[in-house]
This record gives sequence, C-alpha cells and structure tokens, in this order.
Amino acid sequence: MLVLPVLIAIAVRVLLVLLFLPFSAFDKVLNFGGAVAQAEQAVARPALARLLVFVGLAVEVLMSLAILSGVADKAAAFILAGYCMVTAMLWKQFWQPRDFRVENGKARALFWDFLKNFALAGGFLLITFGTTARSVDRFWQAPLSSSHPYQLDRPARQP
Repeated sequence: MLVLPVLIAIAVRVLLVLLFLPFSAFDKVLNFGGAVAQAEQAVARPALARLLVFVGLAVEVLMSLAILSGVADKAAAFILAGYCMVTAMLWKQFWQPRDFRVENGKARALFWDFLKNFALAGGFLLITFGTTARSVDRFWQAPLSSSHPYQLDRPARQP
C-alpha cells in the first residue's frame, strides 16, 4: 500500500493547480487578446496590461510546476495564494455592481468567484504553512525549502 499515499498526495496537488495549469495558462496563450482586455480593466496602459498577462502566465505555470514537483513548493504555494487573493481583489469586485440583492445579479456571481479565489488561496497556504504553529515557524526559517510531498516515512524496525 505504499503507492496509495503517494497517489493521494499527487492528486491533492493536481486538484489545487488544475485551474492554473493547464486551463488558465492555456487560455491566456490561446486568447491573449481577451486576457489583455481583461487586464486593461485594472490598468489603463495596454503595455502594462500585456506585462500583467505575461507575469500571470509565468506565475501560473512556474508555481504550479513547483507545487507538483515539490521543488520550493512552499514558496510557490505562498506566491499562488497571494496571486489568488490579488486577482480576486482586482477582477472579482462584487461590491462594484449595485445588484447584489437581485437574484441573478452580476454582483452575486462575482461574490462566489471572490470567495472561491480566497478558498483556493487557503488551500495553497496549507501547503505553505501546514496545519500547526510549529510548521508556520519552519516556513519562515526556510521559505525555499521543499515539503517533500511524495516521500514516505519509513516505519521503525522491530527488534
């Protein structure tokens, strides 16, 4: 049964990054103009909007690969958590439309997307910090360390 724990660890990480790699990253590549148009909602300059799309693409691909591979995965998860929160604040502004109380209003849909972004950030922060105060302290001591997600602890030998 040594294979099952590793498969579960891989599956959990795949589920966390699946939104970014491949879907959002490929969407930015295949629909670059649309991604730039969306970025222009947050910044006025087209050149800056294009830069934001390229930075977003790099974050989505490189941080996802780091999380999947376990190489500097804690730092990568920390960056993706921040990315989720920043994109929620910039593009999921549910407080802007004045139709939140309307049954099919735009604000209501944005609200759920906003919460999903923050929930996803919480999942990434679990990779970053773990679930205990001790593991939080360990991250700050060595932020580029790996969590060694696919390593199995060897059982103690019986005398």
